[in-house]
Amino acid sequence: MFYNAKEFTVNVTGGVVSVISFGKGKKPLVMVPGLRLSDIKGSSKVVALYYRIFAKEYTVYMFDRKDKILEGCTIHDLAEDAAEVMNELQLKKVYLFGASQGGMIAQDIAINHPEMVYKMVLGVTLSKNNATVTEVIEHWIKLAKETGLSAVAADYMYKGYSEKYIKKYKFFVPLAIKTQKLMTVERFITLAEACLTCNTYDDLDKIQCPVLVLGGGRDKVVTGEASKEIAEKLNCEYYIYSELSHEAYNEAKDFNHRIYEFFAKG
Repeated sequence: MFYNAKEFTVNVTGGVVSVISFGKGKKPLVMVPGLRLSDIKGSSKVVALYYRIFAKEYTVYMFDRKDKILEGCTIHDLAEDAAEVMNELQLKKVYLFGASQGGMIAQDIAINHPEMVYKMVLGVTLSKNNATVTEVIEHWIKLAKETGLSAVAADYMYKGYSEKYIKKYKFFVPLAIKTQKLMTVERFITLAEACLTCNTYDDLDKIQCPVLVLGGGRDKVVTGEASKEIAEKLNCEYYIYSELSHEAYNEAKDFNHRIYEFFAKG
């Protein structure tokens, strides 16, 4: 039922990376999630169920961040960790999907290790800082330091989701927050600060693989304009969910299907 879902760790320079894997297909699909409040450990069945559309044709790998993240780490550092995991798992010419911070990491991998990536989808992400993301990240860091990660989670609810979604589910948010096993404040802050180091825009022309960009027209975290900016620089296919914000990849019922169809082309 859960598509052979399993969890394991991979040793990399300076630590270990937790990996979720599922599916039985021959094609390797690597997923890099965005900035989170908790690690991916224990979520393999949920992840496999949510991305089950890929389970038949792909073997899917979702990478977490390294366990020992050093203060001052950058998007490039996180990308090199992910590339090292790919090498350790002997994954070549992967289908790559990155959302939010994961999209920043995916860009860096495709720029610096083009031989590793066959096709790539970038969701609700950016290639260079803007005023919106800087304000949001700095606010989350302040909340984390002064109040804790539960306050960050509550703030994210209103920035990440559409008004329709918030109206429907807002009463479940406190319960959802309480049931999460949150990472340490220090780890979150270090990873959040890394978001502000993304600066791939000038090097996007080094990406050699086909790319699809998906964004939210009302994205209150990175902006919808940031998604269009990447697509226009790459002259690639893109789609913007005009009524959705940063959680377009969870709210849009056809989001995973768009990724599947893009990967299936050619």
